[in-house]
Amino acid sequence: MTAAVDSHAHVFEHGLALAAVRRYRPDHDALLGDYLALLDAHGLSRGVLVQPSFLGTDNRYLLAALRARPARLRGVAVVDPAIDDAELATMAAAGVVGIRLNLIGLPAPDLGSAPWRGLLERINARGWHVEVHLPAARLREVMPSLLAAGCRIVVDHFGRPDPALGVADPGFEQLLRHADSGRVWVKLSGAYRNWPDAQCAQAGRLAAQRLLEAFTAGRLLWGSDWPHTQHRHVAYGATRQWLDDWIDDAAQRRQLLGDTALTLFQFQLKETSHDAA
Repeated sequence: MTAAVDSHAHVFEHGLALAAVRRYRPDHDALLGDYLALLDAHGLSRGVLVQPSFLGTDNRYLLAALRARPARLRGVAVVDPAIDDAELATMAAAGVVGIRLNLIGLPAPDLGSAPWRGLLERINARGWHVEVHLPAARLREVMPSLLAAGCRIVVDHFGRPDPALGVADPGFEQLLRHADSGRVWVKLSGAYRNWPDAQCAQAGRLAAQRLLEAFTAGRLLWGSDWPHTQHRHVAYGATRQWLDDWIDDAAQRRQLLGDTALTLFQFQLKETSHDAA
C-alpha cells in the first residue's frame, strides 16, 4: 500500500464521560475498527486521530486507540496548560504529536501567560505542533502568539472562512500571508463545515487552489474528518474524492498525502505491515 495519510479523524463511543462545556453530544459510536476498515477500503496507510472537543482533556480513549495501532496511527490531544511532563511523556510514547486548540464558541486563552508559555516551550521541545480550530476572522487571536512562541501550527478545515465570503474573507487572506513563516500547515478537510454540501467541490477547489499557491503541497494536508460529526450523511469516499476535485496534479496530491503528512506527524517513512502495526 502506498504511504498516504488521513490527517484528521475522531474515534469515540457513545456513553463516554463528556466535558462539562461542549457544543455536541454524540449519540453513536465511531469505533477504531470501523475507521481502520475505511482507511483500507480507500487505500490509505495511516491515520491521525484528533481528540474530540466533547471529551475535553480526558484523552484516555484516544491513547488506547493509538496504542492499539502504534505504527499506523498518530494523535493530537487536548490538554490543560498545567499538564505535567510525565503525562506529556506518556502521550508521546502512545503516539501523540500535537495538541489542539478548538476555540469554536470559546474565548482564546492568554497564550502569553506563564502556564501557556511554559506549555508551548515544552511542546516545541518535543517537536509537536499546535492545531487550531476557529473561524478565519478569529485566527488573529492566536496565530501571532503561536508564531512568536516558535510553534509549528496546523490550521483546521481550510481555516474556516466565512461561508458567505469564501476566499474573500479577510481572515482567510491573512492566513495566506502566514505561509511566509514556513511554520504553518493547513488541512483540506471538513469542507461541509464551511459550505453547503453541493458547493464543497467548487468552493473547496477555489480555496484549495489559493492555499496551494501560498503554501505549496509541502504544507497542505488532507483529512476525512470522519465520522463527520453533525454531518453524518457525508460519505468517507466523497471526502477523498473532493481532494481529486480540488487539486488536479497527481504528484501534488501524493506529496500532501505522503511525505508532507508523514514528516509532520512523525511517522516512520518506511512502510510497515498492518500486522506489525
